[in-house]
Amino acid sequence: MTEVRARARDLGITIGSLPTGPLNAITDVAGVLVGHATVSWGGPELAPGSGPARTGVTAILPHPGNVFRERVVAGVYAQNGVGEVVGSTPIREWGLIETPIMLTSSQAVGLVYDATVRWLLERDPHAGIDDAVMPVVGECDDGFLNDPRGVHVLPEHVHQALESASAGPVAEGAVGAGTGMSCFDFKGGIGTSSRVVELYGRPYTVGVLALTNFGVRERLMIDGVPVGREIPDLMPRDNRDGSCIVVAATDAPLSARQAERVAKRCALGLAQTGSYAADGSGEIMLAFSTATRLARISDRPVTLDTIGNDQISGLFAATVEATAEAVINSLCMATTTKGTGGNVVHALPLDRLPAIMAKYGRLLSPLSGAGSSTSSPGAGH
Repeated sequence: MTEVRARARDLGITIGSLPTGPLNAITDVAGVLVGHATVSWGGPELAPGSGPARTGVTAILPHPGNVFRERVVAGVYAQNGVGEVVGSTPIREWGLIETPIMLTSSQAVGLVYDATVRWLLERDPHAGIDDAVMPVVGECDDGFLNDPRGVHVLPEHVHQALESASAGPVAEGAVGAGTGMSCFDFKGGIGTSSRVVELYGRPYTVGVLALTNFGVRERLMIDGVPVGREIPDLMPRDNRDGSCIVVAATDAPLSARQAERVAKRCALGLAQTGSYAADGSGEIMLAFSTATRLARISDRPVTLDTIGNDQISGLFAATVEATAEAVINSLCMATTTKGTGGNVVHALPLDRLPAIMAKYGRLLSPLSGAGSSTSSPGAGH
């Protein structure tokens, strides 16, 4: 039977005080697209190298046009660097992102990079001639559930994630790159959330998508409640330091320096959930602004609007809240998964969570608080 899961707000859990966007997702930032390819097959009886597969790919497109030709302002920050985001060096140097942002398993980074290059070359006859194509690819290690010796992500999965990228609700939990990930010794994966703030008399949106694969159970906090200590059972037989990749998008106009500052605030959102950036954890954050598309070739000086630094604190608060809720949504939406060697990672038990939150005075009525949310069944194994 399929586990029916629900997002935090559907359970009456509200993180922070700012309103969400209509979907409470990164796609509330107009133009941002998300696509997944989930690779899940085989059972624990398979020998290493032949399965089972519990992995996938997630693609985030900053806008629906040609990002290689119309780049966007971006920044990157590593809270702890035992992880990898290929393509982060040009972001630091240029302050721009010029490709989709791809998320996947540690073992699949090279293949995803290559397949994304080929996908982009097919769509732009001058790409690779005018300049090299250098995709952004972030990774987390899903080897506790996914066969660590088998590279089960294939080029067609990369293309599927890219070509299925769309606006609208974002699938969460054990999907795409999150299929084999664990978080606070529960099943983790993909989570998303958004916030809306008013600057200069108009609304701006911050949307976050997190690939969660970090944390130890006793440190899990949800809206200040020590949920991890309240649920000491349902433990996997091993814990790895893991990693987390966070992508923040906003329609607020930013400089590259400001985008980096926004990326840093994602780390504060992770800390609110219980992260302490463990020694072996790669916790890397990207932020980009969709406010301006910058042509690859310019024939005049480039003018870039930015918000004033005296107004940016609202974006910081929005980023912290959205990151924390994205992590919690990844836990709430993921389903119990069995993988390689019979390893099992249990889902956060939603039947027990409301009582724990109520015990600490944190539970509101379902669908209360600002904004709205959606829920959907997950796919467990």
